[in-house]
Amino acid sequence: MRIIRGKTALVTGAASGIGRAIALRLADEGARLYLLDINTVELAKVVADAKCRGVEAVGRHCDLSQRPQITAAVHHLLDQLGGVDILVNNAGITYYGQTRSMAAEHWNQLLAINLHAPIQLTLELLPTLLSRDEAHILNVASICGLVGLERVAAYSTAKFGLVGFSESIRAEFMRQGVGVTALCPGFVDTNLFSAARGEDLKQNKQPPRWMLATPELIARRAIRAIYRNQGVVVIQPYAKLLHLLKRWAPGLLDLPNRLQGRKRAKAKPVADEPQRRAA
Repeated sequence: MRIIRGKTALVTGAASGIGRAIALRLADEGARLYLLDINTVELAKVVADAKCRGVEAVGRHCDLSQRPQITAAVHHLLDQLGGVDILVNNAGITYYGQTRSMAAEHWNQLLAINLHAPIQLTLELLPTLLSRDEAHILNVASICGLVGLERVAAYSTAKFGLVGFSESIRAEFMRQGVGVTALCPGFVDTNLFSAARGEDLKQNKQPPRWMLATPELIARRAIRAIYRNQGVVVIQPYAKLLHLLKRWAPGLLDLPNRLQGRKRAKAKPVADEPQRRAA
């Protein structure tokens, strides 16, 4: 995209974290904003911050797990601002714990917000995106969408799907003036982990500080990706290393899990062994 000033951008999950940072960076670039989030109190603050930067900004409550609310938001956007040039699918939730302990309702909610909502928004906004001289779709995925990590099976499933969706529509619409980026950061200093669900959270700490990127750093890379129409963007050095290992030496990624599995097997109490039925 050659210029962002004067363009209209929709950002989901805009009330905090990466979504807030991207929204305000877009405002600094001169874009009009249409912001969605379930947290209307914090969203109103972001709208006010954007207006202080001299741009038009509209905020709307939207539960992205509810398809009718997404459709209503799209209609409202088209009525209020006439269309959109930049779509930022950022909103997401996570679950940390053993896959066997995750209820079906949690799977459904996570997939609805992290994968189905971006797909629905893209499909419903495609006519207006394709009508522009140039447009861009930025999908905020994760290193977990490139490398499978333990105890985040649902999150990885959604993010792998989002990366695949991004790459496919990028190839399909590149010649029609619509760029697509899959942004794949590692750990980011947001409330995603603290707001996560899962039975293992109490036993696990936040990642070390050196692994955490700031939302502002992610936002800067997001804006650069839009300007340069980059495809898959991996950000932190350790995330890039994981991605390279996955591609060129996948066996090395399995080694720590194998060693950890042996330790757990040795430490597992006999009482925890499943009881066998008598024949």
